[in-house]
Amino acid sequence: MLNKRFFKTKDEAEVTFEFSHPEAEQVCLLGEFTDWQPVPMKLNKKQGVFKFKQRLPVDQQFHFRYLVNGDIWDNDHQADGYIANNFGTENSIVNTQRIN
Repeated sequence: MLNKRFFKTKDEAEVTFEFSHPEAEQVCLLGEFTDWQPVPMKLNKKQGVFKFKQRLPVDQQFHFRYLVNGDIWDNDHQADGYIANNFGTENSIVNTQRIN
């Protein structure tokens, strides 16, 4: 799940990435904005959801995926869209277009 917060005085959006998976002990976020390097997400034990906040420039879209337990790739099932990648699967898309 993606939650976005836009700022009136900044050209960036704060995106909270939230992800849950029944087998997840560890989840990393990878995307264009991390140079496809894994960034560990923090587990909110009360909610059973892994979370990570990232500020991104507005009016752009970025590809990303989740890596579960170091070997299971998954997409955000409520992403803004999906696009084919070079590995025969799809990447999730987060869109930071400001909606008025």
